[in-house]
Amino acid sequence: MSQPSPPRRPFSKHRFRRPGIYWLPNLFTLAALFFGFYAIVQAMNERFEFAAMGIFAAMVLDGLDGRIARLTRTQSDFGAELDSLSDMVAFGVAPALVVYTWALRDFAFAQTVPVLGPWLSHRLGWIAAFIYCACAALRLARFNTNIDVVDKRFFQGLPSPAAACVLAGLVWALNEWQIKGVDVKWLAWGLTVFTGLTMVSNIKFYSGKDINLRRSIPFSVLVGIAMVFVFLFVSANTLPEMLFTVFVLYLLSGYAMWAWEYLKKRPTPPAPPAPPAG
Repeated sequence: MSQPSPPRRPFSKHRFRRPGIYWLPNLFTLAALFFGFYAIVQAMNERFEFAAMGIFAAMVLDGLDGRIARLTRTQSDFGAELDSLSDMVAFGVAPALVVYTWALRDFAFAQTVPVLGPWLSHRLGWIAAFIYCACAALRLARFNTNIDVVDKRFFQGLPSPAAACVLAGLVWALNEWQIKGVDVKWLAWGLTVFTGLTMVSNIKFYSGKDINLRRSIPFSVLVGIAMVFVFLFVSANTLPEMLFTVFVLYLLSGYAMWAWEYLKKRPTPPAPPAPPAG
């Protein structure tokens, strides 16, 4: 005699439900990842202008995803991890490959630098690109581990999107002037290493996270914003040079802030004793 079959459990959607993913901020993060990958592809095709544009587009989208997540209250651990991976591709790997393809790979065919010898001279290009890429990874890892202990008003080290835009701005601006990377390879090498090391430094850079979009602003500030838009429209023909200048100034602002704080902390020498009377 056969055993009675156990009663079937009713179908329930809860049996297949999984934790959801907020689609709006992650959509912007994936778009930033796409433009980072787009920059890599364009650099491989030696279309450096479009590669630089891809990095700048990724920077804009990366700045939007976090703010959208905060405004819509859709922050999540998944979004934070995806954002870090996207940043590594768009602002770590992509700029290093773009500047290497544009200028740094010419070190492999250049003459030997007498001080360095043939082995090191021919590998200076990819060494600089790797230094930048490794520093971007280290900077992102440090940012993720120190996110709850640092001052929100400042970044610890140059943020990777700004560093990427410095290199992309260099490539885009000089490409507009028909200057080839081989002609400025030492400038590209020095700027690549400098921005990479600045990312892992302890120098503070203003983050702008203390700006409250819901707070009222003076009328003069609104007029100033309008003038900025007018300036951008008028100088549209020099957009690459302007963007490069803006991000270089931001790079130097951290060192200017460090020098100002260093000078303020220096003890003032005591005043010389007054000469005796009479």
